[in-house]
Amino acid sequence: MASALSTTSVLCWRNPQHMHIISPSSQTLQNGTLRTVAASASKDISIESDKCSSLLVNRRTILASGVSLLSFPGESLAVVKQGLLAGRIPGLSEPDEQGWRTYRRPDEKSGGHGVGWSPIIPYSFRVPEEWEEVPVSIADLGGTEIDLRFASSKEGRLFVIVAPVLRFSDDLGDNATIEKIGPPEKVINAFGPEMIGENVEGKVLSVSAAEHEGRTYYQFELEPPHIFITATAAGNRLYLFGVTGSGLQWKRHYNDLKKIAESFRVV
Repeated sequence: MASALSTTSVLCWRNPQHMHIISPSSQTLQNGTLRTVAASASKDISIESDKCSSLLVNRRTILASGVSLLSFPGESLAVVKQGLLAGRIPGLSEPDEQGWRTYRRPDEKSGGHGVGWSPIIPYSFRVPEEWEEVPVSIADLGGTEIDLRFASSKEGRLFVIVAPVLRFSDDLGDNATIEKIGPPEKVINAFGPEMIGENVEGKVLSVSAAEHEGRTYYQFELEPPHIFITATAAGNRLYLFGVTGSGLQWKRHYNDLKKIAESFRVV
């Protein structure tokens, strides 16, 4: 006498293509057949459950990996080598005689920051040899405007924000300059809080402007937190380059961190 199985098992709702369903119409108990089917289903359940658990763990890891612009959660972890980052195209040169390398944003690197935006104009900067690119998290508070992060466990960290100028003004066109956005004081008051997560009043130690190949760069030093900020504009985007470090890193490697900040160029 046959007895129908009255339960239905659905595994891993995140991946419906791998559902295992046992229904009354498809399985009956006859000469021990159900016992074999149930054992097979139990094995599949175990395998799929393990897969689901792995996906959940990986998602939690990703979501927990980015908290703020100035801090790199999980800093105790080794800096991930650039060549191992999924989707990354290496942009670092070989070290020069002083052991410094030049990073240039690869032309092939994706990142339009919004439908209809033109490709990002490449930028470059120089770092000591031990600095490496680190992943930009999907949970980063800077969102899609954080284009790049680099770090050195010994010296400090840096990040690049590339933001559409339309976020700040609708009459700058497609050939914006930092001068059109405003003088240095206006720029740091408007964008400094985005860089450090708090008001910049009373924190700006120095302000300067430098011109390289016809493009003006505003340069700022803030404390606290210890950070150099370089700002410029090109195309329809604003570029903000931040170089920061802990108190000890700032004391020991101030000159190198300043040199990194001053090397930023939109090319």
